[in-house]
Amino acid sequence: MDHTTLRAAESAIGYTFKRQELLDLALTHASVSEDRLNSNERLEFLGDAVLGLVVCEMLYERFPNLLEGEMTKIKSTIVSRRTCALIASQLGLASLLVLGKGMQSTRPESLPPSLAAAVLESVIAAVYLDGGCDASRAFLRPLLIGLVDRAAESGHQHNYKSVLQQHAQQAYDETPTYKVLDEKGPDHAKCFKVCVEVGGRRFEPCWGQSKKQAEQEAALIALHELGIVAHSGDGEVRVVKSANGN
Repeated sequence: MDHTTLRAAESAIGYTFKRQELLDLALTHASVSEDRLNSNERLEFLGDAVLGLVVCEMLYERFPNLLEGEMTKIKSTIVSRRTCALIASQLGLASLLVLGKGMQSTRPESLPPSLAAAVLESVIAAVYLDGGCDASRAFLRPLLIGLVDRAAESGHQHNYKSVLQQHAQQAYDETPTYKVLDEKGPDHAKCFKVCVEVGGRRFEPCWGQSKKQAEQEAALIALHELGIVAHSGDGEVRVVKSANGN
């Protein structure tokens, strides 16, 4: 890999490598390597664990009153493909990933989230192997602190079904019922139209690329209509009324 790309990557992550071959490997996708051992796949595996450790440390330190289950929910939001892909795009790492000829025409913003997430995890591992835990923390904490705080404040960690179930059990002593109203598309790429019924009401249905996704979106619609959640000025969904009405 050329030095210009490596320097651009170091600038993006704010860390200078002693062993630049680690960064080179972190930015090498399996599609460009004859041997997958010479790609970033093993680094991706390690980086996922390092990211999880740093997030767990932050949660333990910043929220001394949170129980294990609550911390686990927040961690699952942060250590996710969606969040990792977002951070990778913000840093510009996706554009520095070396791809095979068949993928080189893909624009960075069009890369599948799995690839963008993988390059971040690989870079995390490279930083860890080159500089240890302290270097990993210094790299990750500034990127994660806002995400961690927002996830903790939101009160849902994107699990709208769980929030709706808590409300339904408190308010109506029942469990929400999800119904598939329609489906379309071939078997390998079906979309589902789902609605939720709770408290004697059927809420507006919505489409999703899986039943699970459609159910989450249907739950979010119901939560909005019930006044349990609202969008804040930054576009985040926040719980504004607890299950007991406070």
